[in-house]
Parts: sequence; C-alpha cells; structure tokens
Amino acid sequence: MWIRLIFSAIFFPLGFPLPAEAHDIYSHLRDSWGNSCCNDEDCRPAPYRVTPMGVQMLVDGEWVEVPGYTIQYRALSGDAGRTGGGHWCGRSYQKVDNSVFHVTQCAVLPPSTAALSRSPRPSDGSPDPLGTEP
Repeated sequence: MWIRLIFSAIFFPLGFPLPAEAHDIYSHLRDSWGNSCCNDEDCRPAPYRVTPMGVQMLVDGEWVEVPGYTIQYRALSGDAGRTGGGHWCGRSYQKVDNSVFHVTQCAVLPPSTAALSRSPRPSDGSPDPLGTEP
C-alpha cells in the first residue's frame, strides 16, 4: 500500500503511468456464485479449442475439459491477444501418483465462440432440457 502511495506521489505529477499488477485484467471476474475468479496467482491466458464434447483449454501443457457453467463469453480489457481471447482461472493439484489434475473456477472465451460451444437444440422437437433456448 505504501509503495503504491509513494509511486503515486512521484509518478502522477510527472504523467507516468503506475506499474500495472499482472492480474489486474482478472480482478473484476466473478464465478457464477459471486466469488472472485482470481486470487492473484491462478488466472492466466490459455489457448482453447471447441470439440464435439465441449471446450478444452491448454493448462500446464495439458488439455483440460472446461465445465460449461464456468465459461464466460467476454473480451477482457488489457488482453494481449496471445491466446485469441482464452483465459483460465483455477487450481492445479498433484495426486499421489504425481499426476496433476486441474479444477476450473472460471474460463473466459471471446464472445464470438459462444455459438460454437453451446449444445445444439435437440432435433427431435423435444424441449431443451437445460432451458437455455426460448
């Protein structure tokens, strides 16, 4: 806190921007329960792909299945664009056998992918079981 105040006192009058914190682009993100998606270490840019089974994101060199309820379709201000708009927030855990599993808290995809990653309406005329279609 004091460091930021000192930087403000020095750099503001000179017109220089304050140093940005790495996770500033994630600080406003909330999951579907209203909890913060990020605790300053668990969000990162991540390449993504949409498969017939759903969305996957590349986390720690492994393609991770992303639950649909964790996905937010939005553009993040400050995104450098290295991953085409994909960002992953979650935690990685090491199992007893030294393998790693990932738990997704939030995933961000660009708005243009929303139609690609949502399940199509049943073609047999039955109602949408999730209630996502009018």
